[in-house]
Amino acid sequence: MTLPTVLNTVTELNDWCTESGAPIAAVFTMGALHAGHAELVTYAKSHTPSGTRVVATIFVNPTQFNSSIDLAQYPSALEDDLEILAGVGVDAVFVPSVSEMYPNGLVIDSPIEPGLAGEILEGKSRPGHFSGMLTVVRRLLEITHADYSFFGEKDFQQLTLVKEMVKQLTLPIEIIGVPTVRNEFGLALSSRNSRLSPLALQKALDIPHAMKLVADAFSNGAEKAEALALGRKYLSDNDFIDLDYLEICAENLLDQPNTTNARVFIAVTIAGVRLIDNLKIAK
Repeated sequence: MTLPTVLNTVTELNDWCTESGAPIAAVFTMGALHAGHAELVTYAKSHTPSGTRVVATIFVNPTQFNSSIDLAQYPSALEDDLEILAGVGVDAVFVPSVSEMYPNGLVIDSPIEPGLAGEILEGKSRPGHFSGMLTVVRRLLEITHADYSFFGEKDFQQLTLVKEMVKQLTLPIEIIGVPTVRNEFGLALSSRNSRLSPLALQKALDIPHAMKLVADAFSNGAEKAEALALGRKYLSDNDFIDLDYLEICAENLLDQPNTTNARVFIAVTIAGVRLIDNLKIAK
């Protein structure tokens, strides 16, 4: 298998992106890739005009971690990642160092603030996370010369905030959400799943079950509080899971949720590993 072209500097990336004049689709990752990341590339190749080149980035962005322990424990497997990306036909991979992305230290001029939609859910639990994420995504969008960029719906709040940032900054880039890839039991694929023991991985299956309980109740007419109570009770019966939040929000995160515009959002910690997920509520 021929591995994709690996670029390590912004100069190398700029030269690659501009050499052919072809449209660019960008997929941003932090490595430790799995089938969900592969689907982002596959989706990008099938949902862009013929001739579009797909570049993936692998960069563990330190400014979006509010825990140095979490940052240090984030899994890394570059050789495996490159093989996965080669298998789905990515054209190039940008793998910068921290100093390449932050030449002036861990700061970028004019950091992006997420606004009210970034102050709930993950924003409330992880202060500063979305500012770090949005700021580095804006930089990556610029240096990849992206015409399109693809984000997984598992991080739905992130996807929503990136779309809003692009809109507010009037960037000429189309942001496209890709449905969450799940295993046969409904658990969302995540790089963090690799840190779970077999027992913890089994317990994680309670996440999709709890979300479905809440979604079904809400779509069948239960009040928001009543639907959430069902999910919280289900999870409280399993003391192996530490629930951070379980909420029903509108898809734009700010409107009142109803059965035509809502999702269930969840974050839990299982054996020291934090997992998030969400599920669209169907009428």
